Parts: sequence; C-alpha cells; structure tokens
Amino acid sequence: MKIESYIRDIQDFPKEGILFKDITPLLNDPVARKECLSVLVASLKGQAIDKVIGAESRGFFFGMLLAQELNAGFVPVRKPKKLPYSTISASYDLEYGTDTLEIHTDAIKKGDRVLIHDDVLATGGTAKALGELVEELGGEIVQFNFLMELSFLNGRDKIAGNPIFAAITY
Repeated sequence: MKIESYIRDIQDFPKEGILFKDITPLLNDPVARKECLSVLVASLKGQAIDKVIGAESRGFFFGMLLAQELNAGFVPVRKPKKLPYSTISASYDLEYGTDTLEIHTDAIKKGDRVLIHDDVLATGGTAKALGELVEELGGEIVQFNFLMELSFLNGRDKIAGNPIFAAITY
C-alpha cells in the first residue's frame, strides 16, 4: 500500500501559490491509517518515549495514535490562548506567514524522552518552535516525526542535529 496515494493536492490553499497536501482521505481509510501508523512507529524501534508532542491541529491525529501505541503521554501544543493552564510559547515563521505555539508548563518534565510529531515538515519553522518548547521545559528530543516532508523547502536545516523521520518525502 502506498500511503502517498491517500494524500491529495489542493492548489492555492490556504492562499494563492500554496499546494496544500490534504490528509483527510488518509484519515478516512482505516486500513491506510493503520499502515501509516505502523510506518511511523517502526521508525522508533527500540526507543523509549515518555511523551508525544502533537502540533495543532493536524499533528493531533497521528500524535494521539502514536502516544497510544507507544504507551506514552500525549501533549497538545496549541495556538495562543487555547490552553487553560500556565503556558510558555515560541513564535515561528512558516511558508505563508508567522504564528505562535504554546505548551502547558507542566507538560514535559526534566529528562522526559519526547517524540515531536506533526503532519508535515515544510520550512521547519513549526518543528523548530516545537523543539525549543521541549528543550525549555527540560525534555530530550528522541525524534522529529512527520507524516510527510516537503524536502524542496529545506525544513531539515532548521532542526539539523536531531533524528528526523518522514513517512513520505516529496
């Protein structure tokens, strides 16, 4: 089964000039979804994971499934003012603007082994911000884990020096 056959291209979304990779067909197919989860988990063979970070919002889908499969805690990282408890934040650039992410201050404990998951590695801004949040709270990044990577945007450069896995590379 080719996971990429369940990703559809949407031209000019969310703005003109962007080719958006839509994962909803993958989410809608239980067999493809299970296969994708197996590929993501296989990249972590032999690794102990305490927490899985999922970036709002598409990182929540497989982030939660990964946490369940790895018997780890799940930590949602969200846009500003969406989390109810004390937070820290990191701002970042993305391919079509800027944004900020927040995490609860008690979500990661010093020494926690953390898997950072998001749906796509594009320019690397989101991933870099996620890594900064984990490190600020004292966590150890085990892997940056993505459903897909848009390699032509060179996002790996922003998180170089860390283990990186993408199930699909474009």
